[in-house]
Amino acid sequence: MDILEEIVAHKRVEVERFKAELSEREIHRRVEPLFDFSVASMSQALTNSDSGIIAEFKRKSPSKGWIKEDGRADIIPLSYQQNGASALSILADEKYFGGSDEFIKMARHSGVNIPILYKNFVIDEYQLFQARLCGASAVLLIAADLSVQQCSALLKTAHELGLEVLLEMHSEPELEYAALEPDMCGINNRNLGSFVTDVDNSFRLAELLPKDAVKVSESGISNPDTVRALRQAGFRGFLIGENFMKTANPGLALRDFITQLTH
Repeated sequence: MDILEEIVAHKRVEVERFKAELSEREIHRRVEPLFDFSVASMSQALTNSDSGIIAEFKRKSPSKGWIKEDGRADIIPLSYQQNGASALSILADEKYFGGSDEFIKMARHSGVNIPILYKNFVIDEYQLFQARLCGASAVLLIAADLSVQQCSALLKTAHELGLEVLLEMHSEPELEYAALEPDMCGINNRNLGSFVTDVDNSFRLAELLPKDAVKVSESGISNPDTVRALRQAGFRGFLIGENFMKTANPGLALRDFITQLTH
């Protein structure tokens, strides 16, 4: 079993546990009042941004273990915002990434008002309600762990909840998912089975995506020159986590990166 299969198998068990703790009817009831409030558009934020950096709050990874075990969700995301992030990505998976829905709530309470991506392995519409409830603006859907039909149904529900969708693809066969017209098309440079990273993946697949798609390159980006080249290839969003999180001050690392990028 590769890492992705293991994570998804665990996620199924986890979602059933969440439903036992807070019923579907109850989470629907709690989300309903939120329909009076719209969330910031992540696709628009990326399209209008000079940098397009989606700074990620990521404390741990399955391949590297803890990156910043003491990283605080009430400090780092706000620091990212203050230092020029166009949007944020916050890990919600606890077992493999040391994340939590609570971290998105903490970021919002600290003063974050830019779009936040709910970064998780979404396999059940219940998780979309969790994302809306904790304050996310968009959710990640991963082609590798969903059929086209499942993905289509989840995308529809996400939109009904007022959430945008970043649909992540990794290989040429998965590009058929782009026909679902998500708000953003992501190309993951990391193979979720082996965790091998290759930024060339974004360059290879970019021209095969719909021309008008808001394209996001994810993982393995550590150099402003790479972002410049990806922009030339049509990308508008650049998801960067480990490169900032492994430093003493992720917010300042982001600011330095953007300074190099825009000068």
